[in-house]
Amino acid sequence: MTDDDMQPDGGATKEEIFGTGESVERARTPPAERLKRMYDIYVRTPFLVGWSDWRTRIGGLGILFYILMGTIGVLIVPEYQVNEGPNYLSPFEDFSIITGTDYIGRSIGKQVVHGTPAMLKMALAGVVFAVGLGVVVGLIAGYKGGVVDRALMTMADVFIVLPGLPLIIVIVSIFPVRDPFLVGAILAIPRWSGLARQLRSQVLTLREEDYVEAARAMGLGTPTIITQEIMPKLAPFILISASGAATGVIVAAVALYFLGILPFSNDNWGVMMNFARRRGNAIANPGHAGHWMFLPLLALSGMTFALTLFSQGLDRVFNPQLRARHSKTITDDETGGEP
Repeated sequence: MTDDDMQPDGGATKEEIFGTGESVERARTPPAERLKRMYDIYVRTPFLVGWSDWRTRIGGLGILFYILMGTIGVLIVPEYQVNEGPNYLSPFEDFSIITGTDYIGRSIGKQVVHGTPAMLKMALAGVVFAVGLGVVVGLIAGYKGGVVDRALMTMADVFIVLPGLPLIIVIVSIFPVRDPFLVGAILAIPRWSGLARQLRSQVLTLREEDYVEAARAMGLGTPTIITQEIMPKLAPFILISASGAATGVIVAAVALYFLGILPFSNDNWGVMMNFARRRGNAIANPGHAGHWMFLPLLALSGMTFALTLFSQGLDRVFNPQLRARHSKTITDDETGGEP
């Protein structure tokens, strides 16, 4: 069908036949108005909706606290030194070292602060690798279908059936990794395939929707359709998966460092817990060095709790009715006419 065949007696254009759609509307909107609308939809409105939910509020503040501790905190808190105080000093026993000391008199609180950057790097690398690869593979496989779908899903199935922990142990035994970013990427290897499968199943349904058919008939390319028409609909699931991936990578990293499987190359909470177990015998004698084990464990629990709360509150952030209630630019047409 040619362009002339698509224009009846009234001179209707493609846009009039298939509907204007978000892509055409964006093209006709002045740049200043487009920026204002994007700020309202993607920044202001999600913040207001998220702040109205206590889970997102507490979780977001908790995540911000750990980010500040791993960036600004390491600049404010001095580096820990040997013999800062007596060995195995208990918390609150000496208020100059309120968190206590380890077996060579180093402040445990300072170690927790200076171990935070490595944990943040591992979490970031795990999210980028697991979510990035899972999103790319899942969206392409679900939208393209056919041979591409079968090939990508076969690759994903191979990683699904591989045992995650033994695979990681073999990799780090052959290639001892010391950089936190590489550690996070390796720990995320078993996680991307499940996300890819889940996204693929949702894209199989979305690609048959009217707005996707209209965008395809208007000549929009596959990358444009995927990024502008399909991916925004899956944003809530992707962000929640990112939070879950970060939590999983952090917990796995601390566990493997605690067990001594990963090589000790940087200060982090898992290394602290490993030394507390081996040097301080904190598990068998918690009254002697239990605080050395407890403080990094408390930091780990706080971070995972903040990530979990934040991911639970994201459901409200992407609720179209709540977004329309807080937005200045979202119209009734975008929310189906519901309040």
